[in-house]
Amino acid sequence: MLPAPLAAVLLLPLVLALLPAGGRCQQGDDNPGPGVRHRALPPSASSAASEALMARMYTVGQELADEVQSKYGFCMSNVNNDFNQTFNFTSDPSFISDCNEQTQGTLVAMMCSKAEIELYLSSLGSKSIVRISRNCNQFSWAPGCQSGWACSAPDANSLANNSFENPVPSRSENCRPCCPGFFCPRGLTCMMPCPLGAYCPLGTLNKTTNLCDPYSYQITPGSNQTCGSADSWADVITTNDVFCPPGHHCPTTTQKFNCSKGSYCRKGSTGENKCGWKSRCKGNSEKENITLFGGILIVVLIVILLLVYNCSDQFIAVRAKISSKSRKKAAKIAQESATARKRWKLAKELVLRHEVEMYESSDAPEELATSSDGILHADKGNGKRSKSRRKLNVRTERFRRAYSQIDKERALQLDKDKLTLSGIVSRAAENRPQRPMLEVAFKGLTLSIGKKKLLQCVTGKLSPGRITAIMGPSGAGKTTFLNAVLGKTSGYKKDGLVLVNGKSGSMQSYKKIIGFVPQDDIVHGNLTVEENLWFSGCCRLSKSMSKADKVLILERVIGSLGLQEIRNSLVGTVEKRGISGGQRKRVNVGIEMVMEPSLLILDEPTTGLDSASSQQLLRALRHEASQGVNVCAVIHQPSYTLFNMFDDFVLLARGGLIAYHGPISEVENYFSGLGIKVPDRENPPDYYIDILEGIAKTKMRGHATPKHLPLLWILHNGYEVPEDMQKDLEEINMMHELYTVGSITRELSSVEQTKSKDSVHQNVSQRNDLLNRKTPGVLAQYRYYLGRVAKQRLREATQQAVDYLILCIAGICIGTITKVNDDTLGAASYGYTIIAVSLLCQLAALRSFSPERLQYWRERESGMSSVAYFLARDTIDHFNTVVKPIVFLSTFYFFNNPRSTLRDNYLVLLALVYCVTGIGYTLAIWFELGLAQLCSALLPVVLVLVGTDPKFPQFIKQFCYPKWTLEAFIVAGAKNYSGVWLITRCGALLKGGYDINYFALCIAIMMLNGVLFRFVALLSLLKLR
Repeated sequence: MLPAPLAAVLLLPLVLALLPAGGRCQQGDDNPGPGVRHRALPPSASSAASEALMARMYTVGQELADEVQSKYGFCMSNVNNDFNQTFNFTSDPSFISDCNEQTQGTLVAMMCSKAEIELYLSSLGSKSIVRISRNCNQFSWAPGCQSGWACSAPDANSLANNSFENPVPSRSENCRPCCPGFFCPRGLTCMMPCPLGAYCPLGTLNKTTNLCDPYSYQITPGSNQTCGSADSWADVITTNDVFCPPGHHCPTTTQKFNCSKGSYCRKGSTGENKCGWKSRCKGNSEKENITLFGGILIVVLIVILLLVYNCSDQFIAVRAKISSKSRKKAAKIAQESATARKRWKLAKELVLRHEVEMYESSDAPEELATSSDGILHADKGNGKRSKSRRKLNVRTERFRRAYSQIDKERALQLDKDKLTLSGIVSRAAENRPQRPMLEVAFKGLTLSIGKKKLLQCVTGKLSPGRITAIMGPSGAGKTTFLNAVLGKTSGYKKDGLVLVNGKSGSMQSYKKIIGFVPQDDIVHGNLTVEENLWFSGCCRLSKSMSKADKVLILERVIGSLGLQEIRNSLVGTVEKRGISGGQRKRVNVGIEMVMEPSLLILDEPTTGLDSASSQQLLRALRHEASQGVNVCAVIHQPSYTLFNMFDDFVLLARGGLIAYHGPISEVENYFSGLGIKVPDRENPPDYYIDILEGIAKTKMRGHATPKHLPLLWILHNGYEVPEDMQKDLEEINMMHELYTVGSITRELSSVEQTKSKDSVHQNVSQRNDLLNRKTPGVLAQYRYYLGRVAKQRLREATQQAVDYLILCIAGICIGTITKVNDDTLGAASYGYTIIAVSLLCQLAALRSFSPERLQYWRERESGMSSVAYFLARDTIDHFNTVVKPIVFLSTFYFFNNPRSTLRDNYLVLLALVYCVTGIGYTLAIWFELGLAQLCSALLPVVLVLVGTDPKFPQFIKQFCYPKWTLEAFIVAGAKNYSGVWLITRCGALLKGGYDINYFALCIAIMMLNGVLFRFVALLSLLKLR
């Protein structure tokens, strides 16, 4: 049933105004009003009665056209065009002249007046169809009051009065059945024309049911009572009688023809629609079977996607092969150069010792010269080699220079055990671009949460060029100590000072030259080893550094960590096996080493590694320390050999107290002085931890016990004793014995210490600009992120295929089970579509951020751009935003075949996918994966119910994207419901509160929602932890 407010929709006055499409007014008015065109009268309507009828219709249209346009434009974007499609009878107006002949020229007098039309419209949507008028009421019931009958008014001129203020005219004369092509409502005694797309023949009495076929009304029994034509025109739910049946087409309101083979005719059709594939349409087809076209589209889409993914994958593989080939060629050239260099060095030594004459030996190398890049080669072979090198491409040349430089560094490497800190500094200045040195000192550092102290009175320093091992029992505060060094003290109560190069300041200002290796191996599993390292280097090294220098650093790190054999292997994930755990740990360290940090902090880097891998990792760290890097690592249960590879040792006791902080070489002397001697075949650090935990028993000097070790260290260094340790101080009562412990001396002499300090401060003063390393900007990082995310998506092709398959299945289910119903313009089917597409696309959008939450936090803490990260992932996801609507429509549209166009449906789904993807981003950033998935499943259902339920206030619906999506779907289809569907269209739009002119607005609002949710997601990404 139509809603009662539709009674105000004055459609039929305008119908009458546009009825004589092709007829000109004959009343002498040369200025017909806006929106009404002059038309020539057809020959069949040339009689005086037809002319009067045309004049009558013209007058009504002139009075009401502007009013209808202003009031009821919500369902008619172009009033003239819509009613021209509904009442343009110029192709065959014979039914008008036939009716005029049948009524003996009284057709004009039998047409409904404005008051009667308003009375008819006011009854639409009401349960009772009785219309109370002066002719049809409880006191008077003229013969024309029954359905399908009409009477003429005594004064036809009054009907054409321009004022239209007269009440319902009296009708009691010439009552007769309604003419074919017209309909006569019950209780009005007048006629109105049927719209195009309707079939209004003269009814036939069914003596069994006493109904007038093909209509559903009965006539009053009695003599001379025959059936007329139709009795109403309303929405399709109220009455289905006048609609041209499906499988037929009705060119006029009095003609009906079967739909021929190769064509299809929907309900209310005025003509045949040709099928794209004629064999798919049999006779009397209601719809074209376009399922085959959907299948073809699916196949084409699959082929295109396979080509895209396979070609892209092949492209990546080919690039990797070319890079590998260039690397091998460059390594061969570098090896040849290194061999020639060794031979020349040997020959030079022999000549200097006069053991052989250089120019007389046949095996002696020819006259050698030094090339511009420092590589020595034969003078005669110089031209040949130069010619060979000119043929090298840019990539090979970069690798050649990198390998040559690495070989040169190895050849010039000194004995590390004999190298002092001043030598380290001078060597770093000679051989490489100098890194800024960071010395981190802490004085009385105390961290606490509430009354619990996590660190107490920690005093000491971490020196550049040295590797410091931090050890202690579980719960001693080792990770807390690292957080304090890195300046991550938010949420803690902090006392004491942390100084960087003797100056107080925030450690966050140095984050671009500080590397932190977390305990967990936070790496990208769907990237190769080389891709992980290369990306970190590109985003974190100086933007002024050339690509050749970055390649050199990358190759140096890969070589020092022993990752050459697996450089092109995927790291792997939980679902997909990749490299081993030890290799993954080294990649985790390499991600920080490749950015050339000045301070490198590692949290348990050797956990899970075997002895050989641990030693290889420590050798790489010692190589970094030889460049002046300050290395600090938390270590668990190192072997004796591994322990001695460190320079300094920090032993933490429970409560965050330092029990020892000094050189590795002096640790046993210190504890021996306290009466703690390491038994044979015991690992010193393990034994000291067992002493602190009370596992190993020993007798210390004096009255001291293992719990006094932190206090003894404080007293030994002359630090101030905290108040809560004063009681322990009274207990031990061995102050005189503390001075018998030998003072701790570093391997550096006092002169060397002074020189190293001067070198550090000189380095800081001269190279202070490096403390503010300028890394690539947002746009440059966006380009790097874009390449990385594209590779990740290509390697997730299986997941993408599953997403597309589920969308196809959803489209088939919705397209076959919930057909687009003409009664409601498909509201139910489109509602299910919104739920399905929203749910599936939101769940897929979660994968853009939820699985990489840890990786993102690590990259953000290192100073990488969050904006570039977000924009790159969103940009790559636009591919799915464009493709997924096509995938869904390839089944839904072609199984359902709605009246709306494929283009309009695609635009709506495109905006919907863009909108819900933004919502998925926000949920992925706000919640953990499980909760985000739950919200993604419930949110579309709730919002669809709220946005489509008439009980909810309109201002609430405005904030629900399903309301705008459903309106866009319905409006897209409503444009194609014309003619006899006009009242149905207006009723459906009025009921839903929609406007046929708002299609572009709906699309814009959904896109705006997508932008807004992306903005919220980006802000959340920047602020939330």
